[in-house]
Amino acid sequence: MRPHFILVGLLYLFGVSISQECTPELLENENFPGTDIQFLYSPDVEHCQLLCTQHPSCRFFTFVRSNSSDEKQHFHCNLKFTPSGEPYVRTSAQGFTSGFSLKPCNTDSKPCLSQVYYGVDFYGADYQTLFTANYEECQRACTHNPSCQFFTFISGNFTSAEYRYKCHLKFSWTVPRPCVKAGAGLVSGFSHSLQITQQSDTECQIKLIPNAKTPGNGTESLPAASPEHCHALCTAHPQCTYFSYASDDFMCHLKNNPNEMVLKAKEGVTSGMPTHSCQLDNNWANTTHEGVDFRGSDLRNVLTDDAEACQRTCTDDPNCQFYTYATEGFSQAANRRICYLKRVITVPAPPKVTKLANVVSGFSLKNCV
Repeated sequence: MRPHFILVGLLYLFGVSISQECTPELLENENFPGTDIQFLYSPDVEHCQLLCTQHPSCRFFTFVRSNSSDEKQHFHCNLKFTPSGEPYVRTSAQGFTSGFSLKPCNTDSKPCLSQVYYGVDFYGADYQTLFTANYEECQRACTHNPSCQFFTFISGNFTSAEYRYKCHLKFSWTVPRPCVKAGAGLVSGFSHSLQITQQSDTECQIKLIPNAKTPGNGTESLPAASPEHCHALCTAHPQCTYFSYASDDFMCHLKNNPNEMVLKAKEGVTSGMPTHSCQLDNNWANTTHEGVDFRGSDLRNVLTDDAEACQRTCTDDPNCQFYTYATEGFSQAANRRICYLKRVITVPAPPKVTKLANVVSGFSLKNCV
């Protein structure tokens, strides 16, 4: 815990000097070399700027366009941080575009991503394929499928005839996924403004089975704050048919077996099934968790009187998804009553972006009016 809180405290103190001005302008053919904290793939600079905005530490970025001479870095979105919020170095570089986080701009957390990309493949993250007449129909299929976040369509001119007109539906996480650990004297929870919903008028009835595990058939394991949070993760994942949640280590084990579900008695484990075609219950996001640390992913920290004030601060901040509050009982006196506001990237993000002739890629239009 100690290194985590010291780092966050330093980031907050430095953050006071970071410009609060909204700087949406993009700097074409300019590079901010060095100070990288992470690189992700992105189809264009606007999407890269959204990734920087949603990354908790990113202050500015450099995007490598597909016309850059550095072919190995095409579509690289390089996220960057300095204590001042300003790049140390700026250089001219053909094929590069740089810019700043839009955190001070109060941007939409669920932006409409209507741009389509010709000759660009969103490689990986497939969970379903079908054949469609054109990319527009493929995009409609993605938009109406609750799990689809982006797609790649193979046109009728593709080299391999057997793959022509194939529509690949793809998934990425939109449910916040904090790193969950036990933490004495800490209280953690989620913003009450989270909107993790499905399009239906029917309210979901969650079925949880206590003291039971479902061995085998694992597709993914990730931290979760509660069985209900694990249920939301399973519901969001298109390949999850049921789950088991272990309370001793806060791990949510997503399973994939559409043919059978075998339950075995196991104390401290809760199992259940996803819900479909109904309005997802968001009560899991309104629950506070005592003795729990949502570690890392810090945006900033503030001093508050209690955990309830910390929760309200997170809810009122459009960039905050979850928080951890250090109570008066926390072992490190210097960190008591500090509220740590946190977030992770939830904008749809392809795991890899590459050039590929005669394909079209794009995003779901769920967030578009």
